[in-house]
Amino acid sequence: MKICDDIRARRTLYLDDELQGDERLLFESHLQKCDSCRSFIDGERVFLDAIRHTRPLHPASSELRERVQKLVSNPPVVPTAPLRLRQQIQRSLWQSSSNRSRLISGWSTVAAAIVTILLLPVVVWWIARHKSDTVQAPSDFALMAAETHLRHTRGQLPLEIVSEAPQQISDWFANKVKFSVKLPNYQESSGQEKLYALEGARLVGYKDDYAAYVAYQMKTRPISLVITSDQIARASGGEVITAKGLVFHYDTIHGLKVITWSDRGLTYALVSDLEERGQQSCTVCHQGTKDQDFIAPLKPK
Repeated sequence: MKICDDIRARRTLYLDDELQGDERLLFESHLQKCDSCRSFIDGERVFLDAIRHTRPLHPASSELRERVQKLVSNPPVVPTAPLRLRQQIQRSLWQSSSNRSRLISGWSTVAAAIVTILLLPVVVWWIARHKSDTVQAPSDFALMAAETHLRHTRGQLPLEIVSEAPQQISDWFANKVKFSVKLPNYQESSGQEKLYALEGARLVGYKDDYAAYVAYQMKTRPISLVITSDQIARASGGEVITAKGLVFHYDTIHGLKVITWSDRGLTYALVSDLEERGQQSCTVCHQGTKDQDFIAPLKPK
């Protein structure tokens, strides 16, 4: 019955069309198999439709319609410039045209410089393109993590649990996903200044299953951590970076920095808009001094 409890708890998100993509497919797949949940959702939908149809209509008053009609029928007169101003403009245009021939030789040098400046970004792009031919496209998991991050920051993906306690978030995921989620509590145990704040978590649909989504803030800037089983997804694509025996995959997606890796049966994705490669987001798990050599290889050379 645990899955049924989760479905019923997310009914508002479904009925308000806030579940999209894999999450919606997963939700509707359960409804097709479960008569009890399908009946429950149908009843909720009938109730919402009844409320929506009973809301009052507010037609525009006759006075408002009359004012709009007058504005449409009698558009305001576009003001014209005085005759004296128009004559001054005509004289200025004539004088500028007479001097044009004398400026052509000077402008040829300027034009050559402008062409050089305009071509410079193209040359830089060509060099960068050929330098990065070996960088692969982002994985589906990285793309999903970036899209989930954007949806949350836009307010389209509200958290299902709001808490600053890592253990409470870890306990909430128990029996909701098919893998163990253990969030680190480094800041509390070390007594160091908090560089980030845990906001909360929720479930997100991915490949006919649920992944764990955890939201952080670092100096008002959002950081997203997405976790799934490595049986569902393996980190791949992007620029490959090795640190401390782990293989990281770095991508830039929609202007966001996405770092993915697989370790001990799980696959992770960190998403942020932080500087460089977003390696500062790694401090949600690796904040201590001994971990700086772990984060250092992620910095661009």
